[in-house]
Amino acid sequence: MNAPAALPQLMPDVQTRAVPPELLQALQTRFGPQCSTALAVREQHGRDESAFTTVPPPAAVVFAESTRDVADALQLASRYRVPVIPFGVGSSLEGHLLAVQGGISIDVSRMNQVLAIQAEDLTVTVQPGVTRKQLNEAVRSSGLFFPIDPGADASIGGMSATRASGTNAVRYGTMRENVLGLEVVTASGEVIRTGTRARKSSAGYDLTRLLVGSEGTLGVITEITLRLYPLPEAISAAVCSFPSIEAAVRTTIQVIQLGIPIARVELVDAGTVRMVNAHARLTLREEPLLLMEFHGSPAAVKEQAEAVQEIADEHGAQAFEWATTPEERTRLWTARHNAYFAAIQSRPGCRAISTDTCVPISRLADCLLDSVAEADASGLPYFLVGHVGDGNFHFGYLIMPDDPAERATAERLNHALVARALRLEGTCSGEHGVGLHKMGFLLAEAGPGAVAMMRTIKQALDPHNIMNPGKIFSM
Repeated sequence: MNAPAALPQLMPDVQTRAVPPELLQALQTRFGPQCSTALAVREQHGRDESAFTTVPPPAAVVFAESTRDVADALQLASRYRVPVIPFGVGSSLEGHLLAVQGGISIDVSRMNQVLAIQAEDLTVTVQPGVTRKQLNEAVRSSGLFFPIDPGADASIGGMSATRASGTNAVRYGTMRENVLGLEVVTASGEVIRTGTRARKSSAGYDLTRLLVGSEGTLGVITEITLRLYPLPEAISAAVCSFPSIEAAVRTTIQVIQLGIPIARVELVDAGTVRMVNAHARLTLREEPLLLMEFHGSPAAVKEQAEAVQEIADEHGAQAFEWATTPEERTRLWTARHNAYFAAIQSRPGCRAISTDTCVPISRLADCLLDSVAEADASGLPYFLVGHVGDGNFHFGYLIMPDDPAERATAERLNHALVARALRLEGTCSGEHGVGLHKMGFLLAEAGPGAVAMMRTIKQALDPHNIMNPGKIFSM
């Protein structure tokens, strides 16, 4: 891997392609009220949770209600060679949804049906607009759950497109391991299927894995078949405070290396604990802490928790507090998931430039501690949380959008962090995806040859470059 040579440009190079009036008329004729050119609707679909603020909105928004709708919209866009950007709930962090080359947005939020629950096979098939909370409500009565939890109530289509993961990944894996099959509409408007409900296959190229994580650049996902898991017989959560971030990280490393099957282990630094306490009205000790969860039988959960508590004590843990009722656990995890919003509210008017590097677990302490020292020295406000059980952590540098100096400082810190992660054989993105912000970092991580192969695949499947152009890599 090569360290990134120069700071990537934060604001994208906007090169809008004209949308012919004939296309807009054709969309209005085909979709009627499902197609909107109202400025407020277009602006809503032209932004996400990233720090990008000056990209023009798409020229129109199509609210798809079926696979046929998506196919018809793509056939029209292909005819006029106009870009198409898929839209779920708008929670992405890297500019995935921005119309940097103009075009139309296809909103799949109305495609929100759970199509089939195959409880005996531990699988479920859903439309892309189904959110993770909606899915878990639908399968709960079957004694099952879907564990991928990126924090936001993201859509399953968006989670598949960005290869999302989150707090449970240390035990249950990411979307890559949990998507069995897809229905996808290609750039030409053709509907294809990949994968099956079988747990494994050796038949042909693994197109499902190619499309999971493609960020809308190869097609629009219209149906997803997922793995489900039995609801654990017992669940217990614990909060443990530490005298330092290093002590918390060393505890995590030892837990993972000893093979203790912990379900979740989240790091929150002291500053972020203060933000979370203020936002959620909690009284957590304002020290670095680990928020942990254990799944299994009552005996197994007890054994896991005791083993982790013993390790934590060896590293100077200050407290080990239990949350055993569903209400207590929900309150703790809701507070953790809202850490991003707690941080944003701590500095009114700010935006966050988020990082999501991931390194081998043995290198986590080296990467994290040096990054904390740099962030502290910069004087820029930030928050720090991490799915540290799999070596993944997030800084959110809190900048005022109109302050060029703060933007430059945040980008310098981010650049140094990614370079450090790559030197330690990690990745520039553990779960947010590449989008706009990490295009230069992907080139440094994968190398020119691998990115050239990605371009070749893109050109073969999308010869007119209409599928979410300007994302992942330049053409």
